[in-house]
Amino acid sequence: MVARLRAQIGGPRDGALLRFSIGNALLATGDAAGAAEALRAATGIDATYSAAWKLLGRALVDLGDTAGAEAAWTQGIEVARARGDQQAAREMEVFLRRLRKPPS
Repeated sequence: MVARLRAQIGGPRDGALLRFSIGNALLATGDAAGAAEALRAATGIDATYSAAWKLLGRALVDLGDTAGAEAAWTQGIEVARARGDQQAAREMEVFLRRLRKPPS
């Protein structure tokens, strides 16, 4: 599936949704680094794509980059609120609280 999606890069369907789909597929296979790269591309194409910010944060957590995840989710929350996407904003707020919670 990833190969089919990547084959569309540079074509008429290339855009934030394609890059998000690639990132999502890569994350599902355990390739957090590849997912983060694709999701950064998605947010670079469309900085208002709150779902891409949310998934980028998850990929960065999987890579151990908690500061990067915090930055992605913080940006994602701002984007989601500006777009009226309250559910995505709430989800990322929960992720941030869990990330910031000191280990027991």
